[in-house]
Amino acid sequence: MQKSDADQPILQVEGLRRYFDVSAPWLNRVLEGKDRSIVRAVDGVSFEIKRGETFSLVGESGCGKSTVARLIVGLYGPTAGSIRFEGTDIGPSAERARHPDLQARMQMIFQDPYASLNPRWRVGDIIAEPIRFRKLLKDEKQIAQRVGELLSQVGLSPLDARKYPHEFSGGQRQRVSIARALAGEPEFLVCDEPTSALDVSVQAQILNLMKDLQRRLGLTYLFISHNLAVVYHVSDKVGVMYLGRLVEWADKKILFQRPLHPYTRMLLDAIPDLDMTGRQRTPVAGEVPSPLNPPSGCSFHPRCPFANERCKSEIPVVRAVEGGAVACHAVEEGRLPPWKIQAAA
Repeated sequence: MQKSDADQPILQVEGLRRYFDVSAPWLNRVLEGKDRSIVRAVDGVSFEIKRGETFSLVGESGCGKSTVARLIVGLYGPTAGSIRFEGTDIGPSAERARHPDLQARMQMIFQDPYASLNPRWRVGDIIAEPIRFRKLLKDEKQIAQRVGELLSQVGLSPLDARKYPHEFSGGQRQRVSIARALAGEPEFLVCDEPTSALDVSVQAQILNLMKDLQRRLGLTYLFISHNLAVVYHVSDKVGVMYLGRLVEWADKKILFQRPLHPYTRMLLDAIPDLDMTGRQRTPVAGEVPSPLNPPSGCSFHPRCPFANERCKSEIPVVRAVEGGAVACHAVEEGRLPPWKIQAAA
């Protein structure tokens, strides 16, 4: 029996790696007797996203989430691994250049709406640029009409096309960014913390807008965030990253109700108690190690209360579990107690 289109992954990431050489110049290294310094920003990440769903990547700052986003849209080239969009490998720059039609079907919404819009261009020209570049419309009247439709679609007025970015609030600028992303008629949007620079009251408006657009236009999202409360609101599946690796992923409800990896549990314990149930909020303990000198074995073991000698020496393998996958020796060996939300004393 053939799978329906909804069951087919639109994006498949396999063994994705991106290393950055941050070494000092060659002569300095020779004189000081130092080796090369390599940052393993993304170190073997694998996941897939089905058409029409939202897959979120969460984790603390510096875990590699945004690097994954930039790899997928082609801003960085992968060191190793594959990125397949509808079955076509678009990881290497040469392959991506051979398939401009596929590249055009994915767009990115950036974190900072103050930096991602050209301050010297009117909003109408900013939104019209993808239309002109892809030659979707040639008549300027039709382009202006389409720009007005896009502005209305994101909750702004067509008259706003005459304004400059500095005349808008942060939330309105992010709406302009979304309109620009939609102007190229994409099917897949990479959203790199699109609400983190906005006030909490405005965040909800933007998230609701994105969910509404997804329903109406059939969009697929890769959503990057460090905020688990936001992730719960928008996601179908959630992946948890730590120091360049995906340590757990699962359906949203399963991950929030029965997290397995100790790091996932730690992140969930740190969520504020908005429902006023009386549970205590436990801040995330410890510091993220330097990616220049990551710990041996499981990179989380210096912060993990369940770590043993195996965790310190052996990198855990990703293993399938009900509703997802996890990479943890303690889970594999059954050493973890059942997870309970810490209640107030």
